[in-house]
Amino acid sequence: MPDKKDLKIVYMGTPEFAVEPLRCLIDGGYNVVGVITMPDKPAGRGHKIHFSPVKQYALDHHLPLLQPEKLKDADFVQALRDWQADLQVVVAFRMLPEIVWNMPRFGTFNLHASLLPQYRGAAPINWAVINGDRETGITTFFLTHDIDTGKVIQQVSVPIADTDNVEIVHDKLMLLGGKLVVETIEAILHGRVKPIPQEEMAVVGELLPAPKIFKDTCRINWAQPTKKIYDFIRGLSPYPAAWTELNCPNGEEIVVKIFESEKVEEIHGFAPGTILTDGKNYIKVATSDGLILIKSLQFPGKKRLHTEELLRGFKLTEEFCMKVG
Repeated sequence: MPDKKDLKIVYMGTPEFAVEPLRCLIDGGYNVVGVITMPDKPAGRGHKIHFSPVKQYALDHHLPLLQPEKLKDADFVQALRDWQADLQVVVAFRMLPEIVWNMPRFGTFNLHASLLPQYRGAAPINWAVINGDRETGITTFFLTHDIDTGKVIQQVSVPIADTDNVEIVHDKLMLLGGKLVVETIEAILHGRVKPIPQEEMAVVGELLPAPKIFKDTCRINWAQPTKKIYDFIRGLSPYPAAWTELNCPNGEEIVVKIFESEKVEEIHGFAPGTILTDGKNYIKVATSDGLILIKSLQFPGKKRLHTEELLRGFKLTEEFCMKVG
């Protein structure tokens, strides 16, 4: 087996989650011969070009970089082949064609932010929190034809506290992910890997998917139970953020993003979406079986505020209500 300095690694990733494992490889003295990330895209009001976090890290550390539009493009495939990688590592990137993932002699493995086979898909951290899970984790697995279905190499589980939002869980998994990528490479280097087919792994309950989250996915349904709404809000906080529509007495509707809330177990006779407020310190919204206390929120074109801050500048009364359905 080659030494870690002789093992040629190609790294693929784009968002912040993928920076930590790359940093661990570089700091650990591994031979990263190239980095692949998504093409640059304009973002924000000025449509300025912003580099992905992985691209910025690669540039800062003078790592060879490719940003292919199409992963089957002949020029890209040849450029990748020229790096002569022994192993490819993928973290939060794209689905790879077989000509890419099957190229290195030791194969290609992926770091996924769930305990596979649970939460295959694009948003595993969000859905684990939205569904009120008490545990999640990270998995390394070898890539194959179907997304997130390859043989599992290693897993690490992480508890989810009832107060954790997506940002907190994301950061926990990101730090552990860097360590697990290094451990997985070491296991491959020393021939200690015994991959397990996912269909042979024990699963408690049904398999839940983790599809991509769109704007409509994030709309709050106030007719649901309190805990379900509470988990929904923290499962989308701080990004992309759960939202609702505030119905005003004059007929106007204001889209409101909600970032932080608390469950209030209280028997009441109010219709879901009813607002209870003193106009100064608190906003509570009725659910099917209790209340949600809103702690921080955002109006269109404004910054995120704590409830008391918002109420100092916006006159909210119980004539307002949240749109249901």
